[in-house]
Amino acid sequence: MHCKQCNTSKDAAEFYKSTPNRCKECIKERVRAHRQENLERVRAYDRMRGSMPHRVAAREEYRKTPAFAKSHEAAVKRWGARHPERKRASTAVHNAIRDGKLIPWPVCAVPECCGKPHGHHPDYSRPLDVVWLCDKHHKEAHALVKLAA
Repeated sequence: MHCKQCNTSKDAAEFYKSTPNRCKECIKERVRAHRQENLERVRAYDRMRGSMPHRVAAREEYRKTPAFAKSHEAAVKRWGARHPERKRASTAVHNAIRDGKLIPWPVCAVPECCGKPHGHHPDYSRPLDVVWLCDKHHKEAHALVKLAA
């Protein structure tokens, strides 16, 4: 087969079935160039892509499968191995909540926010000293810690 863009003859395996006039390398080059030329638009699309209804539905379906359960369990174990101090703090909070020694707040500690809170540890060496922050503010708190470091 012959590529019209790079003007070379190549084996059929070097072409996508949907684009028989351009080889795979030329297509990839064109896609990379398009991404660079339209970087902000492509990034906006990438950010929005995960919230598309068909993707949300597919994720929800996958979460019901044994494959997800196995994969998630392995990921949680890897996280615990990489972050033993965080794992100990998280376990201590869960145990304290279960035993009634710690009562989680119903909403985020940030004023005017009503999101569902997570326990944020400003200092992992004090596992029961938590600030109750919603997902958004929890991520922002960790981002501030990274900036300060």
